[in-house]
Amino acid sequence: MKEYLAKSRSGLMMLAVLPAMFIFAGVALLALSGPLKLVAILALILLGIGFFGFYMVQPNQCAVLQLFGRYVGSDLQTGLRWANPFYSKQKVSLRVRNFESGKLKVNDHSGNPVEIAAVVVWKVVDSAEAVFEVEDYENFVSIQSEAALRYLASSYPYEAADDTDISLRSNGPEVTDLLKAEIQARLDKAGVDVLEARISHLAYAPEIASAMLQRQQARAVVMARQQLVEGAVGMVELALARLSEKNMVQLDEERKAAMVSNLLVVLCGDHQVQPVINTGTLY
Repeated sequence: MKEYLAKSRSGLMMLAVLPAMFIFAGVALLALSGPLKLVAILALILLGIGFFGFYMVQPNQCAVLQLFGRYVGSDLQTGLRWANPFYSKQKVSLRVRNFESGKLKVNDHSGNPVEIAAVVVWKVVDSAEAVFEVEDYENFVSIQSEAALRYLASSYPYEAADDTDISLRSNGPEVTDLLKAEIQARLDKAGVDVLEARISHLAYAPEIASAMLQRQQARAVVMARQQLVEGAVGMVELALARLSEKNMVQLDEERKAAMVSNLLVVLCGDHQVQPVINTGTLY
């Protein structure tokens, strides 16, 4: 069921017309007699019922009109409106709203338990679908958003082993787009447009958080050591090349090996080294 516009009249105009007709029918009731008096009574009853046709539509709001269970349209015109008094009028907000899920515990693609939460910004774009296609569209948005978030968290790892793979922690923009598309696919039937969906909380579950932190620290230490060793090897290579170029000393293979060992210890060691003066002869 798709939304279409309902026919309604200006409430201000009817506010001027109905009281005037009601007063005229009341005067006629007092002046007339016989069958005409019954007509005047019937007119007063109908005019009194007509006052129930007034309703107010605020900005970014619409009124879904039904006649005995049949959808007759949605009124998007703001202000005081008047329609058939037998219409039921259900107000639907078209304003932008946001929903924040609770912290969900989900196993990621690698099987690690993680805690994840998201913020979803959404609005109703089709009032007929929002009212008639689902039972409670606000509750529907909440439940389906959490279901989409669970599906996304279980489809990708918290951390990827390869930089080319998508992970929840490292690929923020990609994960945001995937989450928005997943939620939108679930909410299309409810006449809801998802404007934005972002992860607001992401962490390992408490039972494995300390172990994962130690693993991350160990990985960082290994990477730092790797860069340190690469830099130290380059410096040793440069030192040997400059000594040979300047022809300052002549080193045999054993002396070169000792020099390389000493330089690597100095450059890669965690603690300050103690200098040792060698008084031997260099060959």
